[in-house]
Amino acid sequence: MIKRWQMKNHLWSLFGIILLNISVNGMMMEFDEMEWFTEFNGTKMFQTESNVYSEAKFPMVGLTLIQSAASKGAVCLDGSLPGYHLHRGFGSGANNWLVQLEGGGWCDTVRNCVYRKTSRRGSSSYMEKQIPFTGILSDRAAENPDFYNWNRVKVRYCDGGSFSGDSEDKAAKLQFRGKRIWLAAMEELMGKGMRQAKQALLSGCSAGGLAAIFRCDDFGKLFPPSTRVKCLSDAGFFLDAIDVSGGRALRRLYAGVVKLQNLQTMLPRDCVDRLNPTSCFFPQNLINQVKTPLFILNAAYDSWQIQESLAPKSVDPKGSWNDCRLNYAKCSPSQIQFLQGFRTRMVNLVKGFAMPRKNGVFLNSCFAHCQTERHDTWYAKNSPAVKNKGIAVAVGDWYFERGGAKLIDCAYPCDKTCHNLVFRE
Repeated sequence: MIKRWQMKNHLWSLFGIILLNISVNGMMMEFDEMEWFTEFNGTKMFQTESNVYSEAKFPMVGLTLIQSAASKGAVCLDGSLPGYHLHRGFGSGANNWLVQLEGGGWCDTVRNCVYRKTSRRGSSSYMEKQIPFTGILSDRAAENPDFYNWNRVKVRYCDGGSFSGDSEDKAAKLQFRGKRIWLAAMEELMGKGMRQAKQALLSGCSAGGLAAIFRCDDFGKLFPPSTRVKCLSDAGFFLDAIDVSGGRALRRLYAGVVKLQNLQTMLPRDCVDRLNPTSCFFPQNLINQVKTPLFILNAAYDSWQIQESLAPKSVDPKGSWNDCRLNYAKCSPSQIQFLQGFRTRMVNLVKGFAMPRKNGVFLNSCFAHCQTERHDTWYAKNSPAVKNKGIAVAVGDWYFERGGAKLIDCAYPCDKTCHNLVFRE
């Protein structure tokens, strides 16, 4: 068996599987947190960047398509039905609900969105029929102590605009219906028992983490005041940052998304009244207006933002950042200084947000992206920690108001608990 794993690891390196992100026709796409493959004996497996697991280790949860969505125009980019995965709660958690919004980047041009229609990020026709529930979605107390027996839901992402759009491009046969998908999913879940929730948590990772900020107050309004309702954004704190060329690569991407999906009419009015619509797609301009309790979880050296916002290939034609952007250990002192500036800006932007008692923060000085859905970073013996408190404990302490939920790490390289992600192209 050892030789078999060695062979698998060798094959993984040989074929150069990219776990973080790939660029297709210029489109930024996020990494898959789990890459699937079939072992030599036929067992279906999946791999994170640090471990390989059998599907038997985690519950495999089936895809449910929202049949009522078509009549509401709540469809994916290609017009197919949206979907979700629901794992029922039990015991003391039977009336509690955790809703996780899936991430997966954005598409900012017609060409990119047309390409996206041929993937699970734009069509339910390509979505997995079953997915493993890990990390915050796990049903085991030893892996997910505070939420393991809740009703846990993963809403699939297929609109390319962080569940925000309500428009279409008839010529390109593209449906930008993220807001309608959100509403259809919530209506269906409310009918399946979420209406009676005693406690509820909306969460999301990456583009889904951004969506959790957009939809946080909407989620809160679904429930009576007696329900404890909060929101968690994991790796969704995308900064409007200056890239290594002096430009703003992510602002250009977001401007394309906002224009293509006509989001200026869908973004928070109190923001659009103050700033341009593109600025209102950045969470730094939204989080202080969110009324529902919100928790910001982010790596201070967000690996996706380093690769695709701070130092994408498009703004680094000479390739001086190639090694650093893929492996922090190969960064020069000046590059580390640049990244320290990014961290400082992130810390400064969350300081005011963190002041109200209702909000929580966990900024660790790691090179990572998305830490709630992963078994090894959410709640394991060696999970990342700030001030000796791991991510799952910090989130639980904040949600249940046990205290100590405002944690900001010291700057790199002080944190020795990180699961830094090193990727190759």
